[in-house]
Amino acid sequence: MFFWNNRRSRVVLHAIDIFIATLCYVIIYFVKENHMGRYSGLSSSTNYFTVLLLYLFYYNFMLSFFHFSIPTIVGSRFRELIKAILIVCLSSVFVIVTLYILHQSEVSRILLGLYVSVLILVLFARRLAVSHYLRVIKSKGKDQIRILVVGSRDRAKETIRTILGAEDDNYEVVGCLEIDAALTGKLVEKNIKILGDMRQFKFILLNQVIDEVIFAIPLKQIENVNDQIAFAEKIGVKIRIMPDWQLQQIMFRPETASIFFENFVGIPTLALSSTPKKDLELLFKSFFDYFAALISIVALSPVFLLIALLVKFTSPGPVLFSQVRSGLNGRKFRVYKFRTMVENAEALKASLNDQNEMDGPVFKIAKDPRITPVGSFLRKTSLDELPQLFNILKGEMSLVGPRPPIPAEVEEYLPCQRRRLSMKPGLTCIWQVSGKRNDISFDDWMKMDLRYIDNWCLLLDIKLLFRTVAVVLAGGGR
Repeated sequence: MFFWNNRRSRVVLHAIDIFIATLCYVIIYFVKENHMGRYSGLSSSTNYFTVLLLYLFYYNFMLSFFHFSIPTIVGSRFRELIKAILIVCLSSVFVIVTLYILHQSEVSRILLGLYVSVLILVLFARRLAVSHYLRVIKSKGKDQIRILVVGSRDRAKETIRTILGAEDDNYEVVGCLEIDAALTGKLVEKNIKILGDMRQFKFILLNQVIDEVIFAIPLKQIENVNDQIAFAEKIGVKIRIMPDWQLQQIMFRPETASIFFENFVGIPTLALSSTPKKDLELLFKSFFDYFAALISIVALSPVFLLIALLVKFTSPGPVLFSQVRSGLNGRKFRVYKFRTMVENAEALKASLNDQNEMDGPVFKIAKDPRITPVGSFLRKTSLDELPQLFNILKGEMSLVGPRPPIPAEVEEYLPCQRRRLSMKPGLTCIWQVSGKRNDISFDDWMKMDLRYIDNWCLLLDIKLLFRTVAVVLAGGGR
């Protein structure tokens, strides 16, 4: 999702830096105490817990002074390394001076030396990791919020200028819509043009990646404004209404969206959002997805290699199967799986359409003749999904979320079903652990995904992950 440049993300990164310092200290303490041979042991006359508290006090100040926890793309690695060295070393100097004043002179120099060295490296690595992630998502436009502006005159122009000049650079204004079709194609600001009139509103929301709609025009000027806002709400697109709001024009009660006032690039707005208003929890979810995927790939690398060999030497064709899927708000990406079917499976699909056992736009056969013997085992254990951990690392998927659909299926969705694209797709979700993955109707499947979005919290994700592990171990896959 989109949380890297707001105040909450800075608070979280600051907390992570504090946690890193604490964890490094505890590890170095126990290594010095027990695992350094003849150099093991620490003086019992020194309270090392007090030393840690003192260090964290000065370290916290230095992090703020050097703005180290502000997420940004690093320009010079040498400059960032110097910054990490200054933060750690200056904190250490202040601690040593304070201990001297308090007549605490028996602190282990080896412990402090090891701690300073390790913390500099870990802090620098953290800074580079976040910077690299930001560079990747910015270059691919994955986390950019795509905005459609309704209006093109003074208020809309001022709004667009404010967005383009904001400190947060992950906003993209797709274009504007007007109430007058004759203005189509007119340049509004920089390279932003009027895409059409309000008759194209629904078409654009359904066929382009739009994360938010900003109404920068008095609502009383828009024909059927209630219907337009209700449609955006139904498909899960966030709505913002700029001052002056003309609130009396909104006469409907949202079915799923929450209404709240929110500061947007310095402008107060009335916002309607169908996705969870839990930015801090969603940021933690993003961090957890990334690190869990990274650790899982490293830990399961022998399993990856074994499966790759089995697939390669038991049937002709590539090891991996990739397919274009629809992600967050319709973003296209390639999902990866271990190949479980024969090489020409897609070409054979047309001849099997009459055997489809699913209703709606989804295609599924319980005993699909295209599945290889190894593929059958991989599907039953869900091991074929493991390469999607790389999709998670790329920021395209999450551990838990609605499964990513094929774009052709999305084209057949009802407007209310498109709302399942309003959260990042995942490896697992409610329907996959429901115990009836092969028997569930398409309509019930959609309802389960929407129920997940409406009731999302971190605890729900944790429960679903544990239930997924149980289903996989029981061989309850496809």
